[in-house]
Amino acid sequence: MTTTDLPLPGLRGVPTADAPQNRKEFTSDQEVRWCPGCGDYAILAAVQGFLPELGVKRENVVFVSGIGCSSRFPYYLDTYGMHGIHGRAPAIATGLATSRPDLSVWVVTGDGDGLSIGGNHLIHALRRNVNLKILLFNNRIYGLTKGQYSPTSELGKITKSTPLGSLDAPFNPVSLALGAEATFVGRTIDTDRKHLTSVLRAAVQHRGASLVEIYQNCNIYNDGAFEILKGKDTQDEAVIRLEHGQPILFGRDGELGVVRDQASGGLRVAPVAEVGADAVLVHDAHGADPTTAFGLSRLADAQTLHHSPIGIFRQVERPTYDDLARDQLAKVRADKGPGDLAQLLQGADTWTVGSSA
Repeated sequence: MTTTDLPLPGLRGVPTADAPQNRKEFTSDQEVRWCPGCGDYAILAAVQGFLPELGVKRENVVFVSGIGCSSRFPYYLDTYGMHGIHGRAPAIATGLATSRPDLSVWVVTGDGDGLSIGGNHLIHALRRNVNLKILLFNNRIYGLTKGQYSPTSELGKITKSTPLGSLDAPFNPVSLALGAEATFVGRTIDTDRKHLTSVLRAAVQHRGASLVEIYQNCNIYNDGAFEILKGKDTQDEAVIRLEHGQPILFGRDGELGVVRDQASGGLRVAPVAEVGADAVLVHDAHGADPTTAFGLSRLADAQTLHHSPIGIFRQVERPTYDDLARDQLAKVRADKGPGDLAQLLQGADTWTVGSSA
């Protein structure tokens, strides 16, 4: 297999491995240092097991992180990696993806790292549609710095930094990504290995900026934050599983569906027996207009996460920033030849400060 016939568009131009690889080859010799029971372990295991499937050389895979519990990720993978500064991983990764088309570039960030100080970098990486795979671990708390509220913590959250309850309305990462015109937006859960792997596989296949929000439990500072989505007695009605081309039905027996609200134009949950099967919305992740995907992202109750959709909200094709930048540079070189750095630095307009007439 050559670098141009990979079945995954997102990996076009990335060299393939000479022989099949296994999980052990992608596992580093570093001691994993998260709290026992942390949801990060499940995500790490899924990624270590998934990477060999890509058929990509380890030296052509890069994980870039910022600051936080999630940002330890590069240490535990036997690939190239960089532990950056707080919130700046998307900026570093953008430079790598643009200058090195032979790399598969991943960003690992958290709700604090990626949505607080790093929020600006995140939305612009999505807006530009840089060919990055961005994994956003959302545990709705600051874990590494010992339990302060985060940009995704629910209103009224009592923490060490908000002893009387948080006054901040939380971010919805999926809504934020869709508002930034991200071309791939997904959500999954740390303990659902099969679903997590399927969303990651789709994200890698996509060429462009892929954001995958992963609900991840912090059993020390925010234990049970997603229990409603995992409990046997609650998950059937709490979780809405999205599948492209399929009616959006859920509940123990598919008795609930997502329909368009005729009064508001938005989306709502309704019993199928009351509205009829024909009224149930068929999920279209490939629709050019993100309006319906945004409506789906707003179904979940911000406090309890009841009626949380998981799966792929949006997956559309658009030229990537890094491809366009390389094409633009190649055209200039073809038309004008190699550039002159000294001339560029001097510029056409020069003057001497403080000179006498």
